[in-house]
Amino acid sequence: MMQEINFDGVIGPSHNYAGLSLGNLAATKNAGEISYPRAAALQGLAKMRANMALGLAQGFLLPLPRPNNSWAKAMGLNEQTDPRLMAAAWSASSMWTANAATVSPAPDTADGRCHLTPANLVTMPHRAMEWPDTMRQLAIAFADDAHFALHPPIPPSFGDEGAANHMRLCTAHGSPGTQIFVYGRSGGRFPARQHEQASRAVARLHGLAPKRTIFIEQNPDAIAAGAFHNDVVAVANEQVLFTHQQAFADQQGAYGAIRAQFPELEVVEVPASAVSLEQAITTYLFNAQLLSLPAKQGSAEMALTVPLESWESQPVRAWLEQMIAGNGPIRSVIPVDVRQSMANGGGPACLRLRVVANPGHIDPRFMLDPAKAEGMEKVIAAYWPEEIATADIGSDALAQTIISARAALLEELDLSELI
Repeated sequence: MMQEINFDGVIGPSHNYAGLSLGNLAATKNAGEISYPRAAALQGLAKMRANMALGLAQGFLLPLPRPNNSWAKAMGLNEQTDPRLMAAAWSASSMWTANAATVSPAPDTADGRCHLTPANLVTMPHRAMEWPDTMRQLAIAFADDAHFALHPPIPPSFGDEGAANHMRLCTAHGSPGTQIFVYGRSGGRFPARQHEQASRAVARLHGLAPKRTIFIEQNPDAIAAGAFHNDVVAVANEQVLFTHQQAFADQQGAYGAIRAQFPELEVVEVPASAVSLEQAITTYLFNAQLLSLPAKQGSAEMALTVPLESWESQPVRAWLEQMIAGNGPIRSVIPVDVRQSMANGGGPACLRLRVVANPGHIDPRFMLDPAKAEGMEKVIAAYWPEEIATADIGSDALAQTIISARAALLEELDLSELI
């Protein structure tokens, strides 16, 4: 019964383009543009539905309470303060649940439980406020302490950005795996967000065996080019590592370290000569969901869910078509429309947190099914704002619309304790 479950973040009604994330090129490029929260949330839900149609287990996490009035009050915000601080209190960035936590499945941990550590996200003010409310949701969804262990975040001296800088290799999701933590030391003009000591602390707290745990430095050039998280340049699934040639500081050394612990490794490397680092980051080719599809005629195959921006890029599409025409492990490519998220710097992989567990041990209110998806779509269509201009951030009327929309969704899902 143990399987991989993707928990996607429902895109919140305050989704806006305030451009708060230094180093996230899409977010800063589109700062000040009009956002479309209703379309964004429906796009995200359509991606979840598509996963279910593939026969995959699908969960979700809910938007956090916004505006974050307690944070705004603690900061003494008013009409005269920096509008970027006000925008931080309204941010819907929790939609990117790859940053919600780091997850170590039960087969890998010393006590045989699935361990979760919420990310502290200290590098960016608009995200550093997320973890208390994220932890509230995780505590409900994974309340079965016979099967789950929920830790507090790593102390804020060490930046931790969660699963966006963490990968797991295994022969099957329910089998023991090797966990890879990717950290940054330098990012040139942009901050390196994942601290090595944060990664090592998570590994210790999760009870991971050193012989099946690897720490790798991200390529500083990748961070400087806009790969603010490792999942912008690499993604792993079961035995496959799908990566750009310039993802790691020592690419060949990284492969060697992984193979020493996990000999079954299959590397699918995209050469810089085919897709440049800049093209990979612009199109979010690697911020994709690499999925193990249900077995077909006795053999499993993998699919790569990419944003439309990747499929519409001539060099990226040419490489993808060449890949699936070969005999490698990735046999199909599924383009999805998540343009509203992409314009703010988050692709298909940003929107999901991977948890390997028995779905029966998870609070069913966080598991998606067609009826629940239909109910969520109706609430989003009825209550989510159609658009938000950055000049509207701080408006009392818009704040009430956002609060009411989230409350309606919580009521629909019988999760009003999260109000």
